Amino acid sequence: MRAIIFKEFGGPQVLQVLSDIPMPEPTINQLLVRVKACALNRADILQRKGKYPPPPGESDILGIEISGEVVGILNPSSEFKLGDRVFGLVGSGAYAEYCVIDESCAMHIPDKLSFVEAAAIPEAFLTAHEAVLTLGELKPSDSILIHAGASGVGSAAIQLAALTGATIFSTASSDKKIEKIKSLGSAYLVNYKKDDLFAEIKKLTNNQGVNVIIDFIGASYLANHLELLQPCGRLVIVGLMGGTRSEINLGLIQSKRLQIKGLAMRTRPIQEKRHITQLFKTHYLPFFTEEKLKPVIDSIFSFQDVQLAHQRMEDNANIGKIILSY
Repeated sequence: MRAIIFKEFGGPQVLQVLSDIPMPEPTINQLLVRVKACALNRADILQRKGKYPPPPGESDILGIEISGEVVGILNPSSEFKLGDRVFGLVGSGAYAEYCVIDESCAMHIPDKLSFVEAAAIPEAFLTAHEAVLTLGELKPSDSILIHAGASGVGSAAIQLAALTGATIFSTASSDKKIEKIKSLGSAYLVNYKKDDLFAEIKKLTNNQGVNVIIDFIGASYLANHLELLQPCGRLVIVGLMGGTRSEINLGLIQSKRLQIKGLAMRTRPIQEKRHITQLFKTHYLPFFTEEKLKPVIDSIFSFQDVQLAHQRMEDNANIGKIILSY
C-alpha cells in the first residue's frame, strides 16, 4: 500500500510517499479501513520532529484520525459490515491507504457528511468534549475562555460550549480568523495579536473573570489564567505551545479553590478512548445530522501534497482542520 513516511526527523521536506509499505493486519477487536481522508494534528508535527513518538505498539506512520470504508472484519458479531462508512481516532497510521481502528473507537459516518467532513471531526470534537464538558464541567450558567478558537479543537470547543448555553469568550491571532469563527457561538472574540488579551477579558467580564479556561498555551499564560479564574474555576490544559515550566501561586489556588487539569488523548489507554467515543457517539453525534454541530475545514490537500499541508499547519495559517484526501 501507499503510505507517507519519513526516514529522519526534520521539517515537512522529510515526508515522502512510498508505495511498498506492508498493509496493517487487524486483530479480532479491530476493523481494517480503506482510508478516504485523514486530518493533520499538532501531534503529527511533533512526531515528525522527533518530539512525540507513537504509543508503544502503534505504527510509526503518522496520523491519529481517519474516515473511510470498512474492508476487513474478523469479529463475527461486529456491529459493522463490509462497505460501511466509518470514522474515528486511531493510535497512529492514518497517513496510509489502509489503517486499522479499534471497533469501539469507530463510528458510522452520518449520511449528510462526506469522508472529508468526517475526517475533520474525531480528534477535534472528542478532545473538545473531554475538555469542555468532562474536565471543564461546563454548566449553562458558566462563562468559558477558549483559546485558539480558529483551531480544530478550539472551533469544536466553541460549538459544544454553545450547546450548553454558557457565555463564551474566544481568541484568535488575526481579524480574518475572528471573522471566520464569529458564527460558531462565541459572545466575545479577542484578537490577541492586536489587543491586550487578559486586560480585554477582564474588561468584558467586569473584572469577574471566567469559570473555565481551555488552554493550548501552557506556561507563559499560567499566572494570568489563575488570576482570571473565578472561585472554583477550572483550568484545562490541552496544549503547551507556550512552554512547560512556570511558577505557580499555590496561595491563589488554595484561596480560590481552583482546579488545574491536564488532557492528552493519544496516550490514553484504549479502554478510556472507547468510553470517550461511545459517550460522544450517544450524546453528540446526532447533532451533526441536525446541523447543530459542524466540522470547520480549512483546506484539503492531496496525498502527494502532504509537505504543503504540514507547512500550512506549521505556519499557523489554518482556520479549522487541514485534511489529506486520498
